[in-house]
Amino acid sequence: MTARPNWRNSNQRDLKPPNAIYRSFGGLKVRHKLAILHNIFFFVLAVSVYLSVIPLFSRHIEAAKQRDLQMLSQMLDAELPLTARAAGDETAIYEVENTATATGLSQDGQQFLKEHPAATWTQDGDKLYRLGKEPGNYRRVSLSQEFYNHSLRHAQVSLFVVLATVYGLSILVLEFLIMPQYVYQPLTLMLKADEATQRGDRGHEMIDDQFILNDEIGQIMRSRNQTVAQLREQEDHLANALQKLEEQDRLVSLGLLSTSVAHELNTPLAVLQGSIEKLIETTQEPATLERVNRMLRVTQRLRKISEGLVDFARVRKKQNEAVNLRGLIDESWSLVAIDEKASAIEFQNNVRESDVVIGNPDRLIQVFVNLLRNALLAVSAAGVVRVESKTVQRGKQNWVSCTVADNGPGIPAHVLANLFEAFVSTRLDARGTGLGLTVAEGIVTQHGGTIIATNRPEGGASLEVLLPAAAS
Repeated sequence: MTARPNWRNSNQRDLKPPNAIYRSFGGLKVRHKLAILHNIFFFVLAVSVYLSVIPLFSRHIEAAKQRDLQMLSQMLDAELPLTARAAGDETAIYEVENTATATGLSQDGQQFLKEHPAATWTQDGDKLYRLGKEPGNYRRVSLSQEFYNHSLRHAQVSLFVVLATVYGLSILVLEFLIMPQYVYQPLTLMLKADEATQRGDRGHEMIDDQFILNDEIGQIMRSRNQTVAQLREQEDHLANALQKLEEQDRLVSLGLLSTSVAHELNTPLAVLQGSIEKLIETTQEPATLERVNRMLRVTQRLRKISEGLVDFARVRKKQNEAVNLRGLIDESWSLVAIDEKASAIEFQNNVRESDVVIGNPDRLIQVFVNLLRNALLAVSAAGVVRVESKTVQRGKQNWVSCTVADNGPGIPAHVLANLFEAFVSTRLDARGTGLGLTVAEGIVTQHGGTIIATNRPEGGASLEVLLPAAAS
């Protein structure tokens, strides 16, 4: 049994997992970690600069001290007047003293000045001795060490203040200007977007492009948006596919039920049709004969519907022929007109006599019966149902466009997009199963045509059936 690799990604094989110290530090928020790192970095930098610059200041002050000593020596050699300064004055560079004794002067210095009365003796690196004008007197000039120490302390304090100011300003600029804009805000946006994604809040799971910068974090944010968008698209596709599978399952069940119902209906319908035909042979009264003939047409229509249920479950090849569209519409309306509501509305068949399509008349009647019945149920009393036709050309083929329009309330917007899907119905009573338009669309598609539903600008619905025209 092979051991599982520590890293799934081959790009991570050379990396080391964080140890306990890194993990404990990693438990802090990014803002706190960066603040600690910034402070450590700038503190170490400030201390390093301070420790590096102070020796340089010391060397410069010592060099200045030597220049001052050389200048004073030249002034003594030239016997230029030197102003005496008070002892202990931090602003005094030197102190001038005229003494009758060689206080502090070494034996070598005394001997040198006796041998060279016009020369100057330097001692201890900060004192100058010269013989005075009066015999036995000495003139001593001492550099003020306090002055140079004060200068060095002043330089140290100034450097400390400058570094502290730069340190503070750097932290303020980073923590309140740069880091919030370029690090904290992008991370916060990604965190909130991920929380919205986990909640399923699609309205807040995408990061607005105006907050995405053109850096590495911005690339991560764009990549995240693209990944989430692709995942949502895949979820939508899967949801649609699942819905269609559920609809297919229901249609399969309906097909099996349709076959069973059609089989059970065929025998009683055949008996009923035979009985009606017998009544027609024995009835002479015109009014009764007209009613019985209508019963016969309805019975025949029921048998065709039964056959249509079988076709819904199992598509069978039908023989197509040239069909006069106007007569087909009249026949379809005669079947719909059995409804009592039909006598209260105005029906207009404006289909041209010359319009002939290629199709199966029984199946096409089923289409227009569904469309006309839906229009009849949609309009109110004194409503209008109108059927019109025209010839259109698509590509190199002629088509006949037949439109069933009504002046009812129209099709609700949330239903219009899925009107031809199975079990979609705006009527919740037993009269609407949501299958009529699904069956109609299937029949039209089998004829090579299309069916389109829209709402009319002046009100009402319009369903356009496009069928191939017969050759003239």
